[in-house]
Amino acid sequence: MISRQTFLRAVVLGWGGERKVWALLERRTMMNGVEKTNGEDLATEEQLITPWTVSVASGYTLLRDPRHNKGLAFTEYERDAHYLRGLLPPALMTQELQEKKLMHNLRQYEVPLQRYMAMMDLQERNERLFYKLLIDNVEELLPVVYTPTVGEACQKYGSIFRRPQGLYISLKEKGKILEVLKNWPERNIQVIVVTDGERILGLGDLGCQGMGIPVGKLSLYTALGGLRPSACLPVTIDVGTNNEKLLNDEFYIGLRQRRATGQEYAELLEEFMTAVKKNYGEKVLVQFEDFANHNAFDLLEKYSPTHLVFNDDIQGTASVVLAGLLAALKLVGGALADHKFLFLGAGEAGTGIAELIALELSKQTKAPLEETRKKIWLVDSKGLIVSSRKESLQHFKKPWAHDHEPVKGLLDAVKDHLGVGKTFTKEVVEAMASINEKPLILALSNPTSQSECTAEEAYTWSKGRAIFASGSPFNPVEYNSEVFVPGQANNAYIFPGFGLGLIMSGAIRVHDDMLLAASEALASQVKQENFDKGLIYPPFSNIRNISANIAAKVAAKAYELGLASRLPRPKDLVKHAESCMYSPVYRSYR
Repeated sequence: MISRQTFLRAVVLGWGGERKVWALLERRTMMNGVEKTNGEDLATEEQLITPWTVSVASGYTLLRDPRHNKGLAFTEYERDAHYLRGLLPPALMTQELQEKKLMHNLRQYEVPLQRYMAMMDLQERNERLFYKLLIDNVEELLPVVYTPTVGEACQKYGSIFRRPQGLYISLKEKGKILEVLKNWPERNIQVIVVTDGERILGLGDLGCQGMGIPVGKLSLYTALGGLRPSACLPVTIDVGTNNEKLLNDEFYIGLRQRRATGQEYAELLEEFMTAVKKNYGEKVLVQFEDFANHNAFDLLEKYSPTHLVFNDDIQGTASVVLAGLLAALKLVGGALADHKFLFLGAGEAGTGIAELIALELSKQTKAPLEETRKKIWLVDSKGLIVSSRKESLQHFKKPWAHDHEPVKGLLDAVKDHLGVGKTFTKEVVEAMASINEKPLILALSNPTSQSECTAEEAYTWSKGRAIFASGSPFNPVEYNSEVFVPGQANNAYIFPGFGLGLIMSGAIRVHDDMLLAASEALASQVKQENFDKGLIYPPFSNIRNISANIAAKVAAKAYELGLASRLPRPKDLVKHAESCMYSPVYRSYR
């Protein structure tokens, strides 16, 4: 019988002229807790499986394996033990020196897409070094691997496509999706990010080329939330595209047909969700990304009772914005219930944020949800959403149809003192500033080119009084000899820690109270030094600690609600979250 506390050593086997090294990395597991060895992620794996082994092919094949390749960081001993002599130059280089060299090279590129491609090449060549770069330089590289650069990458995905990342499930796979999932080499999948590519950021229908979004999101799950890369699966559901440009593009990588809808679409998604649960179990998190409104709300409503599902566009955006509002109260004064809120847009983000604010108001004031919704107003393409429009509204907009005279435009809505790609015009911002001493302006659309206004416009038009945050990053702005640092209301603050909290607690369902807990945890991480700069979000440089605190609050809520399956509950959830996090530091092969 193998004890729970196990030390493993390497065994070298050779046969038929073929050499193979079984590199058994050291692992230690204890009965009453988890002890982390070499930074390996233990607590997000099943703890009862021991020993843990990793098969590493030797020689040239090892250098082509991104999971285990270390390049010039292989030691003299490893070069002998793994038959690498002569396959590498004689120099030895530490991981830190490799990182320094690569950051120097990345900074030479003037075109953001070139940096993106260089990072993707690194991920395919040396996975641990990729994450080491991203973790240590998160503020500089986040805009490279995600918004805004990922938008351009998706638009040009067919042209820059090299090595497939993730699973492509198209209408051709209907009836055999379970078999397709089994083609993926990893069995212990904990989070799936899936898109159908119909509404990529603010860029529209990019079809199969939307794969850049799940790949990017899962890179952040690892770098910011600490999930093991091997536990993450990017998926694109390809049902066609209505983008004529892509359909006529000889380099397009997806199905060349118009989008399937109705029953055909629903059956494919049903087969996918059923296969995911059957193959990976009850606790696999499925995160929906960039589905169009008409599908996003229906999918979330349909599968929330039966699966562990999360829509980042609806729920993640809502959570990060609510966190910003809670933090902003320190600057604007008053309680949340003292303010009214006006949203431009009544789609996934707008209605998702509105609902979470209403839930927080209901929690704070003990008022019914129907009453707290009345403090929130939404403007769509036809004007203010009011009760006289109720019959013609989509179902997800109807809770926000309040009694009021029709108002056509955003400027009129602002001037009617309801509250707070270039729709926040000078007149709109000036109207906000005339009503509020410190107008809170959140320009959330991604990428940067789709932002409702720039940071410079917000500060200039409000005469330096605006509290501003955007979905994608803006550079600091100088106005009247004062430097303003724009905040970033990026979902990357929330979903990595939120997902980690679900996984480390073994949650089986997502509850709204978990989203509120995540918002409150993020808001509590904003320090006075951040407020002094007009910021309502903490710096990304501290994102792993932020994610650990969010994960702890989410996990605590899962235990409180009886939705957690990993028992017993750890005594210190923050420390437990930190112990769960993947480390990109190189392992020693024995």
